[in-house]
Amino acid sequence: MKLRIALLAAASAVAMTACGATGSSYDWQAAPDSSKIAEQGKDLPTYGLAPDWANYGEVVKAFCAKHNGTCAHKDTDMSSSEEIVKFDAEKDNPVGTASDIGLMWGPIAEAKGVVPEYLPPAASRLKAWQKGKGGWVATFVGAPAFVVNVDKVPNPPKSWADLLKPEYKGQVAIKNPTSSGTGQAMVVAAAIANGGSVDDLAPAYAYFKKLTDAGNISAVKMSEETLEKGEAPIQINYDFNGLAQKAALKAKNVNVEVIVPSDGSVWSPSGLMINKYNSAKGDFLKGFIDYVLSDEAQIMFAKFGARPIRALNGDLRLPEEAKANWLPESAYAPVKEIEITRVNPETIVADWESKVLA
Repeated sequence: MKLRIALLAAASAVAMTACGATGSSYDWQAAPDSSKIAEQGKDLPTYGLAPDWANYGEVVKAFCAKHNGTCAHKDTDMSSSEEIVKFDAEKDNPVGTASDIGLMWGPIAEAKGVVPEYLPPAASRLKAWQKGKGGWVATFVGAPAFVVNVDKVPNPPKSWADLLKPEYKGQVAIKNPTSSGTGQAMVVAAAIANGGSVDDLAPAYAYFKKLTDAGNISAVKMSEETLEKGEAPIQINYDFNGLAQKAALKAKNVNVEVIVPSDGSVWSPSGLMINKYNSAKGDFLKGFIDYVLSDEAQIMFAKFGARPIRALNGDLRLPEEAKANWLPESAYAPVKEIEITRVNPETIVADWESKVLA
C-alpha cells in the first residue's frame, strides 16, 4: 500500500512538472534564457502593437534579428482597456503576447493581475511612476496636438481657446475618450491647459461640453483619409501621429500643420505591457520588455517622431538624425510633464459620458 501511494505521489509530481513547463509554475523572476528567444518569438500575436505604431515593426524585427530569429508579427488592433480584458479572458489558453498601452492603464493592468511581477534590468533607468511592480514600462511619449489640413483651414487654431471659435464649427474630430487612449490623453491635456491637474480633470469636461454645445465637434471619424479630404480638417492627435500624416499627405500635395496648443499640453507616455499568462513565450517577453528601453530601440522610436522616455528623462543623448521628424524644440515649450499614472482612465470613461455627452 505504501509503495502504491509513493508511486502515485511520484506520478503526480511528474505531471505537475510537465504542466508547469508552460503553465503557472513558470518562473517570471528568473532572467530570460536567451537561447529560447528565437524559437518562442517565431510567431508573435500582439494586441494594439501594430508595426506602423511608433516604428514597432522595426523594433520587433531588430530584436528578433539580435537573437538570430525571425518573427511572424501579427497584430490585432485594440484599445488599452480591451487588451487587459483580452489577456484575462484568454488566461486558460493564452494567445496574445504583448501590447502597447496608454501608461495610465498600467496600474489597471497590474490591479487586474494580467501582467507578471517582472521588471527588466533597464527599468532602473525609469522614474517610479513610469513603471509598475512588474509587467509594464513606459516606452515613449507624445503630446496631444492639433493636426490641421491648412488647405481647408488657412487660419488654423493655435490654442484650446481658439477651438471654441464659431469659424471651426463642425470641423474638429477627436478620438472618443470612452474607448481610446489618445482621447483620454486629450482630456488630461485639456484639463492641464484649463487650470486643472491630474487630480482635477473637471476643467476638461467643462471645456469639451462647451466645444460640443458650440457644434464644433464633428461626427466624422478621425482618420488620415478624412483629414486629407477635409471632411474633418482639424484633428486632435498625438504630435508624432500628426507628423507621420503630414509626411504622407505631403506626397499627395496636401498641406498639413501639427500645432502644439499654446495654452498647454502634456507629455503622455505609452507603455509596453506583457502577458503574464503566456509563459510559453516568457523568455521572449522578458527580453523584449528590456530591449524597448535599450539605446537602439529608443532611437528607433525617435526616428518615427515619438520622444523616447529615456530622452525625456535626460538619460539618452539622441543623434541629430534621430530627431529629424520632430517639431522644433521651441514648439514644445507649452508641454508639461505630469505623473499621468495618477489618473484613473476608467474614471475618464464614466465622467465623459455623464459630464460631456449627457
